[in-house]
Amino acid sequence: MASFAVTSSLNLRFRPLSTPKPRRPATPKSLHLTHKLRTLVKNSITNSINPHSHDRIPFANQNPAFSLPAPNRNPIAAAAAAPPSSPPSAPVQPWQGAAMKPLIASIATGVILWFLPAPEGVSRVAWQLLSIFLATIVGIITQPLPLGAVALMGLGACVLTKTLTFAAAFSAFGDPIPWLIALAFFFARGFIKTGLGNRIAYQFVSLFGSSSLGLGYSLVFSEALLAPAIPSVSARAGGIFLPLVKSLCVACGSNVGDGTEEKLGSWLMLTCFQTSVISSAMFLTGMAANPLAANLTLSTINMSIGWMDWAKAAIVPGLVSLIVVPFLLYIIYPPTVKSSPDAPKLAKEKLEKMGPMSKNEIIMAGTLLLTVGLWISGSVLNVDAVTAAILGLSVLLITGVVTWKECLAESVAWDTLTWFAALIAMAGYLNKYGLISWFSQTVVQFVGGLGLSWQLSFGVLVLLYFYSHYFFASGAAHIGAMFTAFLSVATALGTPPYLGACVLAFVSNLMGGITHYGIGSAPVFYGAGYVPLGKWWGYGFLISIVNLVIWLGVGGLWWKAIGLW
Repeated sequence: MASFAVTSSLNLRFRPLSTPKPRRPATPKSLHLTHKLRTLVKNSITNSINPHSHDRIPFANQNPAFSLPAPNRNPIAAAAAAPPSSPPSAPVQPWQGAAMKPLIASIATGVILWFLPAPEGVSRVAWQLLSIFLATIVGIITQPLPLGAVALMGLGACVLTKTLTFAAAFSAFGDPIPWLIALAFFFARGFIKTGLGNRIAYQFVSLFGSSSLGLGYSLVFSEALLAPAIPSVSARAGGIFLPLVKSLCVACGSNVGDGTEEKLGSWLMLTCFQTSVISSAMFLTGMAANPLAANLTLSTINMSIGWMDWAKAAIVPGLVSLIVVPFLLYIIYPPTVKSSPDAPKLAKEKLEKMGPMSKNEIIMAGTLLLTVGLWISGSVLNVDAVTAAILGLSVLLITGVVTWKECLAESVAWDTLTWFAALIAMAGYLNKYGLISWFSQTVVQFVGGLGLSWQLSFGVLVLLYFYSHYFFASGAAHIGAMFTAFLSVATALGTPPYLGACVLAFVSNLMGGITHYGIGSAPVFYGAGYVPLGKWWGYGFLISIVNLVIWLGVGGLWWKAIGLW
């Protein structure tokens, strides 16, 4: 009967009763129907109850007014006539190349400067290198690609245009400072992996962690106490304080990439960086290039700046800056978590859960003490900072505290090494090609022709000396290129020679805070990833003004009191 019903539904004419019963068709072989076909068959059987209820079928994709009778309701044929369903469209892959607008801006900067005529007294090759250098700086600011890629493209442009040879372009990869910064990231990996960083962080939180401001000040003055003993700001920042600060941020729930950067990490990283340049300025042994400034002072004005002389002149403005700068950043770039009364108690509970130090923690602590000891006594033992760091990393690798695969995975370390070395190379050859000396002489002639008092003339010289540091990736390079010329001009314009030498020496450290490449601690803290580049430069410029006001204002009064002028 079911077969008869199906047959009747497929033939809409009723036969007379006298008509012989038609032969039953052969039973078809088993047919596997899709879900869609099974549904159509079911509907056809249902429609056999009223064969005229659906006697018109609109064509797909046609106006429903245009329809034809359906003399044969064969579900299989209808399904076969239906258009096949289109396959799902593949997801659109996001663009993974350069951001085009920043890339065009960077290239346009270099091309425009390249084709401008070089000023009188500047060689063509020096001008070409300047155009590539500034294009690279624009690229580093706007970031069409990661910083290392932008810097590598800048070096490639130098080699392609024959502005630098390959050996010259990549010469700074043999400079110890970029490698010291990269090694600092490897030390930070061991600090965090072993849990030693968390242990020390919890100790700090248990003592000072009731407020973010108190925690920041404890780090600031701890770094300042180490400054006279460790003459490398890169070693202090990278080998000691970067691992500690990162551990503190993680312990307080402030991580990179998950939206919690401003909970604590952004303010703490920027504060520790900006105060590192202040502590470097406070002591003759606070930065590796400070003795160079003292030697150039002796050769230029035949007056020496001793360790105590330097510290005496810098201690008052330095302490004022160390107090003001963290608090100012706390106001204008505050952490979202400002107080946590329960934090010290929770930190103590965490320490109890951690139990005694593990074997790897002990090895990490011993290695750190060995490295810091070599940094402190390196001048006596004739061991430089990067050699001491390599020795420490070797101990960590041999003992398995840190593996080489983990070092290779520290992409930020290798990226920082690349772009910092590239900037050092280009800035160094700008000096070798005579552009910096031309700039110094031009400034000297300009300021000397203004007819100002020595105080105002010296103020203009300090500003020009300070903000020309945008063109330098090294304090030592800046001091070597411009210190003597500016001190000579200041003395000729009536500035007390010893005062002029001290001020230029102090600001040779402070100016490192305006960029993320101007001093050894800058790539270390910026590379942690907590502060966007635009904010890094913006707050760096603002803090530079504050430091200049403090050191020239409060410092000027102090220097008057101690008889420097």
